[in-house]
Amino acid sequence: MICVNVLFFVSKIVFYMSSSFMLFLLERVLLSIVLAGLSGCDTALIYSSIEEDEAQRVFGRYSAFETLGFLLASVFSSFMVEISLDFTALCTIFPYALAAILTLFLVEVKVDNKEKPKLKESFKQAFRDKTIIIFIISIALIIEVFQAVTVFLNQSQYLKSGIDAKYFGVILAGIQVIRLFSVKSNYLSKKLGSCQAIVALNFLMVLCCIVLIFTSSSILSVMTIILISFSAAMIAPIEMDIKNKTIRTSNRATILSIYSMAGSVIASIGNIIIGKTTDYSLEMGFITCSMMCVLGLILMIVYYKLTKEKNN
Repeated sequence: MICVNVLFFVSKIVFYMSSSFMLFLLERVLLSIVLAGLSGCDTALIYSSIEEDEAQRVFGRYSAFETLGFLLASVFSSFMVEISLDFTALCTIFPYALAAILTLFLVEVKVDNKEKPKLKESFKQAFRDKTIIIFIISIALIIEVFQAVTVFLNQSQYLKSGIDAKYFGVILAGIQVIRLFSVKSNYLSKKLGSCQAIVALNFLMVLCCIVLIFTSSSILSVMTIILISFSAAMIAPIEMDIKNKTIRTSNRATILSIYSMAGSVIASIGNIIIGKTTDYSLEMGFITCSMMCVLGLILMIVYYKLTKEKNN
């Protein structure tokens, strides 16, 4: 984490200095290395540093702070950009420098260093429990629907509903504030159970996607997109907790990275499908999202039943 956060900091310096295609390309390459390096390490470190029954509560806070950071960056950048784009890019360097410095104060967790499996063995360990494959596919579909609706399809839906583009930023800020409720996901999972909570939130996403197929109401459009974002935010800490609990080896960060990679591959396929169907019409895009949500819901129910049978 120290290495990749220092590299993260360097990538922002490169971004600020970029004035050619090759420099921008270098920044993107550095960023991909950083994201690959961080993948799994952050959540593995957090999970290994706390008591198991605290995981969802802590992951909820982690997710909420991530959202808060994005929200603050959005607010500050709106003022900075008025000075200049170069000044905005310069200011991004300082938070990453602070993050790199703070990483130096992280406490290493105790791991069994004797066990150093190769990549092939890590894949076998990751998917030794076949039911986790069902869970990963389900979550990947949910995340892709959230991403498609809140990033790619939302603005077209707002325009269709007659919302002026000048309000898009205000709506985005409102959505980010709602995502802060992820800190309370632990209470929902305690009441319903982890899988049942995901099923309930996924079902809510299905209903919202169906509403978006037919509605031209500005209020309904904004409310349903907010609910989709809220559901995804509440699911994230529960998902991280379930994934970590399935891992019984010290190779936690690598296995979490494998889960993330598998989910990204599935999500990228879903992204292409949504993009192609949206080329026909916005409604077709939301129909595709609805179908993907339903498939994710079915798979989550299957995963819940299989794990329940295995634990009995």
